[in-house]
Amino acid sequence: MESTIKERRSIFPNQFTGEVIPDAKITELLELAHWAPSHRKTFPWRFHVIGGEAKIAFAEFLANTYKNTAAKFSDFKYNKLKQKVLNSSHIVVINMQPDPEKRVPEWEELAATAMAVQNLWLGATAKGLGGYWSSPSLIDKIPSYLKTADNERCLGLFYLGVPGEAELVKRERPELINYVKWV
Repeated sequence: MESTIKERRSIFPNQFTGEVIPDAKITELLELAHWAPSHRKTFPWRFHVIGGEAKIAFAEFLANTYKNTAAKFSDFKYNKLKQKVLNSSHIVVINMQPDPEKRVPEWEELAATAMAVQNLWLGATAKGLGGYWSSPSLIDKIPSYLKTADNERCLGLFYLGVPGEAELVKRERPELINYVKWV
């Protein structure tokens, strides 16, 4: 487990091979995500998985939404939005739906959802897959596209794919002592 945690890193869609991950493996990752801690068992995470032909429509949606709403349009950004989706095997839209009874503060629901994503990410790493959590500027437009529940809040997109061999390099961290104070 320790090596999986230390090997986890962002692997971006332009670093994916283009190989499609079987839906069964994606389901396994989402099952791991579902085991995240959840105060009062509210299970606030909601995942919408986009794969196959649906990626084409989603890529067009993101690119065209950007084109229609950008204060300063860039062809580069327009094309990059599309390519990130198309280069990925699957895109998991990360949503959070707070407890309707408000038994838990919203920050705890956000933390639980982030822990679910961390579980997904660690599972992907353990299976030799790559991933990247992105929070695009168009994040507020995604719920209407997916027709989510009114109280669902989009927290980002998790791009999944098979990384190229060159992408599996070790990374370094600063010394822990810089981030810990013993009292």
